[in-house]
Amino acid sequence: MTKPLRFENAAGREAEEAVSWYEARAPGLGQRLLTEIDRTVDRISQFPRAGSPVPRVAEELNVRRAPVDRFPYHLVYLETPEFLWVIAVAHDRRQPRYWLPRTRSEDLATGS
Repeated sequence: MTKPLRFENAAGREAEEAVSWYEARAPGLGQRLLTEIDRTVDRISQFPRAGSPVPRVAEELNVRRAPVDRFPYHLVYLETPEFLWVIAVAHDRRQPRYWLPRTRSEDLATGS
């Protein structure tokens, strides 16, 4: 059974920016990134526990990360009882845990 999935607005922008960056460097490469992001989304929708817990983040937040194949990105997401919430499309080597403020409980309640 798949769980509904929501994207934080900022995560959507991060994906768009990364796709544009790769597309500007090599036509078609941005589309390949988007395809891999979609595959990762499908995988975590079907298997929410497939992602690894994020180290040094409070365990009760239930934050996980799933790698995006062939690219140096991962999806950072939280599993709630109702849905999965993608809070970041994060580069593997830039600004670790910059997305942590997005895990605030009031944001979870509204799904924003």
